[in-house]
Amino acid sequence: MSDVMRARHGRPVRHWRRDVVELAALFTAVAAADTVAQLVGHGPDGPVLLVASAIALLATAGFHLWWSRRHGHAPPADDTGTRPPSAERQAGPADRTAPGHPGGTDCGVGSVLWRMRTTVRDEPGSLAALCTALAGRQVDILSLQTHPLGEGTVDEFLLRAPAEVEAAEITRAVARAGGSGSWIERADAHDLVDAPTRILELATRTALDAAELPLALRRLLGRCTIRSLPASPGGDDREAGGVPVEGVLEDTVLRLRAPEGGVITVERPYLPFTPTEFARARALVELDTRLGPRVPRGGDVLSLPEGGDLTVRRADTHDVEAARAMHARCSARTLGLRYHGPVGDADRYLDHLLSPRFGRTLAVQTASGRVVGLGHLLWDGDETEVALLVEDAWQRRGIGGELLRRLVAMAAEAGCASVYAVTQPSNTGMVSAMRGLGLPLDYQIEEGTLVVTARLDLAAAGTGTAHDRTQERYGRRI
Repeated sequence: MSDVMRARHGRPVRHWRRDVVELAALFTAVAAADTVAQLVGHGPDGPVLLVASAIALLATAGFHLWWSRRHGHAPPADDTGTRPPSAERQAGPADRTAPGHPGGTDCGVGSVLWRMRTTVRDEPGSLAALCTALAGRQVDILSLQTHPLGEGTVDEFLLRAPAEVEAAEITRAVARAGGSGSWIERADAHDLVDAPTRILELATRTALDAAELPLALRRLLGRCTIRSLPASPGGDDREAGGVPVEGVLEDTVLRLRAPEGGVITVERPYLPFTPTEFARARALVELDTRLGPRVPRGGDVLSLPEGGDLTVRRADTHDVEAARAMHARCSARTLGLRYHGPVGDADRYLDHLLSPRFGRTLAVQTASGRVVGLGHLLWDGDETEVALLVEDAWQRRGIGGELLRRLVAMAAEAGCASVYAVTQPSNTGMVSAMRGLGLPLDYQIEEGTLVVTARLDLAAAGTGTAHDRTQERYGRRI
């Protein structure tokens, strides 16, 4: 192994020439000492010889010192002849504890996460100019995604900036560096997950539950409005609602063929979609289509205060007949408070309500398998509706409140900011259940109908997320 390799592996480097000199000096000293001892012991000139020996030893030591200094100043074996290393700090990974760094100790909790998107010219150096402009304001780039377009490239950043640096200052710096059409908004810790990992997680959740598709699209594409339109009777299999199988990208609108044959429309007016986002959304919808209808099986035990256990489980279109049988056992008043219309039309809503494409449904059933309660969590564009129906004979036993708590936990897990319930002002049971959530409520009367909205985002203020705090309060989801 060469001296250079030994030095790189942390081993001391020694040279054979120095070892020979040291051994020669040692042998000379020993021989001189033996000679001196013989002469001093057997001859009359002992003192003179002692002085001469001392002079010889001093000369030997001086020669050794001169030799060591001369070869100590020679270039080491791994020296390339370049200038010596600078005493100043060298470039390298950012020191996150250094003063002035966004993640440094002087910033602490004073740093802010931002998501920013801007368009730059597709030419060398354009991205470097953006990075230099951000670095000039102590803005740290945590992740970067590029979306190539025909005439330019859309760059999407996750940034960490000092709290005193405002969004307008960042966008101005980016504009001066050549960015155009910039958009920026606050981010959170969930955005720190890299894009491939987040997409795989969304695909997994979609594969396990068909009701996850709208939520997965919303998490994938950010704040957007998602609507599902049913297929028209007798329509062309190759085209539904004017949307071909491969879908349509129209600036701020995506149109995709729904798994059941209808159309999924995704709108995001504040930011155009990129071809990469369109391809990701289409891949999620195709995965859902190939897997077909599915709902997680299993259930949870609900113990009633007066005794007895019921089962709470997910429901889907396979439960339509059981739900119709429950309708037949409900009074006209109960059905009227739930559906706000002619009682005879109640059965017509079940196919839609129980479809996992439009939300999630919880069913409460007895040990014999009879359904006695239904709770619906419905995706309504960018809003979320909750609705309850409990058979008359099982009312006032806490079933409705328990269903509502579980639905709210699901909404919090899905990232919903609020849920609303549409009911009659005389429906004291529903109003009482909403109050029992312990969440901030808003009340509105619209044409004799009461709309009660529970704010989940306000409940999450302080520590943790809405999902964490709601799960802690209401328990696990099914």
